[in-house]
Amino acid sequence: MLTRRVGSIAYNAHRASSTYSGLTSEQFMRKATNEPILEYKKGSKERQELEMELERMSQTPTDVPIRIGDKKIHNEAIRNQVMPSDHKTTVAKYSYANADQILEAINVALEARIPWERKPLKERADILLHAADLAGGKYRMKLNAATMLGQGKSIVQAEIDSACELIDFFRFNSKFALDLEKYEPISTGISTNKMLYRGLEGFVAAIAPFNFTAIGGNLSSAPALMGNVVLWKPSDTAVLSNYIIYELLEEAGIPPGVISFLPSDGPDFGEMITTSKHLSAINFTGSVPTFKTIWRNVAKNLDTYVTFPKLIGGRMLCFLIAYIFLYHVYYCVLWYFLFTRATFFRFYIAVIFLEKK
Repeated sequence: MLTRRVGSIAYNAHRASSTYSGLTSEQFMRKATNEPILEYKKGSKERQELEMELERMSQTPTDVPIRIGDKKIHNEAIRNQVMPSDHKTTVAKYSYANADQILEAINVALEARIPWERKPLKERADILLHAADLAGGKYRMKLNAATMLGQGKSIVQAEIDSACELIDFFRFNSKFALDLEKYEPISTGISTNKMLYRGLEGFVAAIAPFNFTAIGGNLSSAPALMGNVVLWKPSDTAVLSNYIIYELLEEAGIPPGVISFLPSDGPDFGEMITTSKHLSAINFTGSVPTFKTIWRNVAKNLDTYVTFPKLIGGRMLCFLIAYIFLYHVYYCVLWYFLFTRATFFRFYIAVIFLEKK
């Protein structure tokens, strides 16, 4: 049984009925409910703390680096994320990752992939459950303030999005993943069938939208939960809130290289990921024109992807006459998968051992 690490307890006093800190994953799965919405009434503790965070964040722009492995990278061309309602107020300073840095992130991700994939699912889920505790406690006001200032949301909209929905993504994705692992195929008295889940052989690109903080966290963390490595491109107008999610995931225990944080020019990022032979999936939320552009770029590069297609069910029946054992007859049917550059072929190979005359 997996014991969850206890997250921030700053809000336990007034959220004792809603916190899941300290529960085992099995206990949480029996008790899973949506994160309660705080009301932020005048004079309440949460309102006072949020007002303090709004003041601090609006007075001092947050420095947002490019994150690749253990590195924090700043390029010369500094860009500003400004308040939508007051363009004179800068809430974050960041720079675009260039092509070489995106390529570096791909290579770092591929190095991190196998150790991360081999980590038991319960341990990966434990990290996300701890991240949910952090989002509901230590980072809650930072997330809400960044979403209000950077994306122009009201106090209620931010609480629903960057706090509650993000927490629910972390917790329920963990629950659903652990539920998947419970499934066991039907076995017989003489054979045992097992179902194993593994990550994709390559990297996943997560391209986040400008308007929902929680979706950025979900697009990047959900593939990671299932054993994948991720290149996360935030929207220019949601860099701050998305980076706070990256920081809390890092504090929760996501290893270096599993998720890279890459603010970047959209076309440049799209070009780098879709031309890489190691691209395995794209997790995207955004506009239809952008989606069509990504789709076209993927289609143009299908022949370069080393893991595409995953499986196509063409079938051929082959008979092989094998070594002849004295006075015995054996019959064995094997499933054999032959990979070629273009496709997979499924062969039924009947290996027949004939009795020697």
